[in-house]
Amino acid sequence: MKRVASGLLATVLLACAVPVHAQDYPSKAIKMIVPFAAGGPADLVARVIGEKLSSVAGQPVVIENRGGAGGMTGIGQVAKADRDGYTIGIASSGTLALNVALKQAMPYDPLKDLYLVTQAVSAPELLVVGPKVPAKDFKEFVALARAQPGKLNFASSGNGGMPHLAAELLKIATKTDMVHVPYPGAAPAVNDLLGGHVQLMFADVPVLLGAVQAGQLRAIAVGSKNRVPLLADVPTTAEVGEPDVLADNWYGVVAPAGLPQAVAQKLYDLSIATLRAPDVKDRLEKQGLGVVGSSSAEFTAYVRSEIERWGKVVEIANVKIN
Repeated sequence: MKRVASGLLATVLLACAVPVHAQDYPSKAIKMIVPFAAGGPADLVARVIGEKLSSVAGQPVVIENRGGAGGMTGIGQVAKADRDGYTIGIASSGTLALNVALKQAMPYDPLKDLYLVTQAVSAPELLVVGPKVPAKDFKEFVALARAQPGKLNFASSGNGGMPHLAAELLKIATKTDMVHVPYPGAAPAVNDLLGGHVQLMFADVPVLLGAVQAGQLRAIAVGSKNRVPLLADVPTTAEVGEPDVLADNWYGVVAPAGLPQAVAQKLYDLSIATLRAPDVKDRLEKQGLGVVGSSSAEFTAYVRSEIERWGKVVEIANVKIN
């Protein structure tokens, strides 16, 4: 009888060791930090996911935009938040991988200070040329760039971002010399591209989709392994002979490291249920985004590989940022 009683006591103590808030998570509103200003791709992803997550979880999801330092301010706040699952974030490739290669110091270690819940979406980088560029396709464009070293200017939405590094990778792979012109965001870069002040640009598909569909810009390649359904006629970089020019901007759900296991599992389950919802998939794909929904282990391994891959590009291209 003593052994039975002892076993029952151990079971009770083990159950009590799981915090009450972990058992009934979520029981209140969840704050989702977007580390960029409203209106951009990260904000779009967050609002589509947040709206559905609220329905799936049965609790409000409050979107909070906290821009600054290339997204590191907002994700840094996620890393330092209470480890209870009520503060999460939408992190980009820049905040989890690119900045590791570019910055001498960061306010957090993405592989140690964050629970990488799931890669939510991929946002292929689309390569477009302006209306005054005579090249009709990728092959003609490369020939033009090689014939005019240092004459073509490529725009980006900021120094050290995915659009910038995608173009640097293109330069390395094609052995071309083009000049980087950084802008304070995607909108002014696209405006100058339309006006002919710069000749080409890589950017997330949602940023360029409207101008391409309107015939204002010419899409000549997409830097992903698969074509984008909304731009089915645009070949991948592999299809045009440059398989190493892979550039997907991506966004994932993150939380502070050290969540109680029950909370971490529930947050993952809720996130996957959200991403698998047909209406979420439809809304994101209409923006040219691909839904992923990887496991936490897969996402962590992917982030680690992206840190290594883009670190090599930064080193070869000698990219420096302030």
